[in-house]
Amino acid sequence: MGRIKTRLIKAITHQLLEEHRDSFSTDYEENKLKVAELTDVKSKKLRNIIAGYTTRMIKAEAK
Repeated sequence: MGRIKTRLIKAITHQLLEEHRDSFSTDYEENKLKVAELTDVKSKKLRNIIAGYTTRMIKAEAK
């Protein structure tokens, strides 16, 4: 079982995917850079969680 994602993480991720879906891929490292570029998240940990959740959502759509 994975960790539970908070509303903040889910809200930011869904907003990013609505506006910039084509910018993201199934590669976590690329998504980290895109999240840092597209948001004003100050925390590295928060950025990484959002990037991981985004990667997971993109992979789930591919199936």
